[in-house]
Amino acid sequence: MKAKRPRLSVLLPVFNAEDTLHEALESLRRQTFQDFEIVAIDDGSTDSTPRLLAAWATREPRLRVVRRPHHGVVAALQAGLALCRAPLVARMDADDIALPQRLAAQVSFLEAHPQVAVVGCQVEPFPPHRVGQGLRRYLAWQNALLDDAAIRREIFVESPLTHPSVVFRREVVLSVGGYRDPGWPEDYDLWLRLYLAGARFGKIPQVLLRWRERPNRLTRIDPRCTTENLQRAKAFYLAHGPLTDRDAVFLWGAGPTGRRLGRMLLSFGVPLRAYIDIDPRKIGRTRHGLPVHAPEALSKLWAEAHHPALVAAVGAAGARALIRQRLKAQGLIEGEDWWFAA
Repeated sequence: MKAKRPRLSVLLPVFNAEDTLHEALESLRRQTFQDFEIVAIDDGSTDSTPRLLAAWATREPRLRVVRRPHHGVVAALQAGLALCRAPLVARMDADDIALPQRLAAQVSFLEAHPQVAVVGCQVEPFPPHRVGQGLRRYLAWQNALLDDAAIRREIFVESPLTHPSVVFRREVVLSVGGYRDPGWPEDYDLWLRLYLAGARFGKIPQVLLRWRERPNRLTRIDPRCTTENLQRAKAFYLAHGPLTDRDAVFLWGAGPTGRRLGRMLLSFGVPLRAYIDIDPRKIGRTRHGLPVHAPEALSKLWAEAHHPALVAAVGAAGARALIRQRLKAQGLIEGEDWWFAA
């Protein structure tokens, strides 16, 4: 008789995770929601991970283990996604901890909101002594993005969802090509492709995943996660999304972050016309041959264009509130006329 298809598949890529794997799997075993399978892709581990997975499989019938040569996390995710049998897929990493109610809350949300393709949750980093201020600031920002409008509005700032915290509809993700490796983080690439496809996002306003901070976390050591490559991802999807068919684009921020993003936008054919900056030392100068104007000049520049847009690329503390206030006073709508990208 054919086995009953589970309601949820947990996609778990694993590589040399002997120190944390048991804790991650135990957190899945303790879930209040039980109708799931675990698809564990062992990406050529060379430590005791294969033995640990085999031992777990003998006592956990929902665990399916696939061992492959080491080809990296993107290949493991794509292979695992193809093997997931359920219509909903939860991501999990082998060094994180899912709180007991995580899967129940996310499955219930997606069943109650059939228009939503991906739902995340709030995330807590651990252990405390390893968590720096940069990660705390990032998660404070991300944890505050609690609905589709907020996530879409700020999706070009940085990845608005922690990858191992999400549950998504498998067919929707497959419809945009699944996982791929374009030279920047595969999760951010996936969220941006879904954004361009019009998919809707959600987030449970509750901490349901503990995200382990460690020196060798991929976001720290993988060259795809450099600032340069993250900005390249933003520039590519801005150029192929909200900046398509614009006749004039203005970039607020003539400092290092703005200059780098401007260079990338130009390389993707974006009609960048000018920079905007509040620093009097920059106003009147040029960046990439384009003039740097004070914010007061924006109204005139905007009126002279047929279909303009603006991207704000300033990372200084407090800058976001100032820019948002000025552009709102000018009648510009965030997420329609302009976007933050830093």
